[in-house]
Amino acid sequence: MSVPALALFPGTYRDSLLLLSATRSMTERPAVSWASAMMATPAAVEDLDARGFSPGDLAGADANTLVLAVCAADDPAAADALERGRATVFAAAAAPREESGRPAPRTVGDAAAALPGANVAVVSVPGPYAAIAAHSALSAGLHVLLFSDNVPLAEELELKERARRLGLLLMGPGAGTAVLAGVGLGFANAVTPGPVGVVAAAGTGAQEVMSLLDRWGIGVSQVIGVGGRDLSAGVGGLMAAEAVRALDADPATEVILLVSKPPDPDVARTVIGASRTTPVVAACLGMSAEGGRIGAALLADTLEDGARQAARILGTPVPDTDRDLAPEIEQRAARMAGSRRAVRGFFTGGTLCYEAQVVLTRALGPVYSNIPLRPALGLPAPAGAHVCLDLGEEEYTRGRPHPMIDPAARTEIMRAEAFGADIAAVLLDVVLGYGSHPDPAGEIAETCAEITKGGAAVIAYVLGARADRQGLDRQRRTLRDAGAIVTASAAEAARVAAAVAARQPALATAGRS
Repeated sequence: MSVPALALFPGTYRDSLLLLSATRSMTERPAVSWASAMMATPAAVEDLDARGFSPGDLAGADANTLVLAVCAADDPAAADALERGRATVFAAAAAPREESGRPAPRTVGDAAAALPGANVAVVSVPGPYAAIAAHSALSAGLHVLLFSDNVPLAEELELKERARRLGLLLMGPGAGTAVLAGVGLGFANAVTPGPVGVVAAAGTGAQEVMSLLDRWGIGVSQVIGVGGRDLSAGVGGLMAAEAVRALDADPATEVILLVSKPPDPDVARTVIGASRTTPVVAACLGMSAEGGRIGAALLADTLEDGARQAARILGTPVPDTDRDLAPEIEQRAARMAGSRRAVRGFFTGGTLCYEAQVVLTRALGPVYSNIPLRPALGLPAPAGAHVCLDLGEEEYTRGRPHPMIDPAARTEIMRAEAFGADIAAVLLDVVLGYGSHPDPAGEIAETCAEITKGGAAVIAYVLGARADRQGLDRQRRTLRDAGAIVTASAAEAARVAAAVAARQPALATAGRS
């Protein structure tokens, strides 16, 4: 039986990035089964109540009350976890005072005045307050990476229209990834400079192409995340077009790679047309176009294909794959029970989940998901269906960190749903980089080994650059040692899963450009 414990700090607001760091620090000990650092919003209080914490312990807490909550094996472990969380949130807050001798700035304007050389603000506050903070940053003459989500569409439009008038970028809302002037922001990877500029309405989509380009020795000039709604008809590509114009004017950018889920076609053409001289490749997942083009851009149907087409424009050869997987696919299929035909995907990256659906649908037929290609393919799925889950969606992250930060939630779901007698292939992503767990492969290796021992194949892709602190080769080796088939790209992982489920090794290379 676990011991619950709480610590409350009224009037102590902390942004979501710092809360995620505190959560990670509390969960680093094996004696801690669950922990979360949060602001006491109504939703957070409701979640704590559902987890068995006493409502009386939260009496008087409001959205400006910092809450550290843990469930641990015993009282000492709980106390230790709470102290680790407290140290994280308060050490970070104290750092500016220690370095400068001045109080920490209380407004965006104060912060900009204290750092006159800064030109980007990262806004990470609850959605209802995000627009105010972003407007303050724009008023201070700063570009904005708006990490916050749950920002109303009308506020997004107002912010982006104002940013455009001011000649600034408003990246987001929900922009979790960027690399600007060589600095990674949010969930980015440690990539080398190069000639490809990326404009992305998809966070892990941006990470996938930047990591592939880095591993192929090409690199990126800038990665500009614009938020998942930017290429919709409602937003009209306001920031994507500005980002394309900025990259078109950048002498270090020789090719522009546009990454998104299916955009509004007219909006996509407008965005692509913003580049006057620099060639554009559009990796718009799930979108089709006559002749493989949309406007003046080459159209790619996977993220891997988009990166390859960018490399082709540059005249840079890239490898087909790390190794020939056909013998391994044949071996797994030969010893698999005939009743095993379904694919189950458990993703931490939403764009990778969407890409997998595109690839699997082409090879195997309908795929069901909590982020489906079509509304009719939403959950619940019928028995024996192919299913891909984005575990970073709100229904899985409420009251706990994103699975890229804390893999425990995915492990729980895999243990509940990945051992069915109908499952042929379990498809996984492991995302490395800034902000991600220090050893994500190690966290799921035991479960992968158990799934493989139970009769299904595990197909895993490690998204990462060579310089990422988690160690790309080490993470791959951990998964291979656990019995997983490890692929060279996310698209290849989906193709291999299809090949195993259909007992057709040729599907592993079908459709690869």
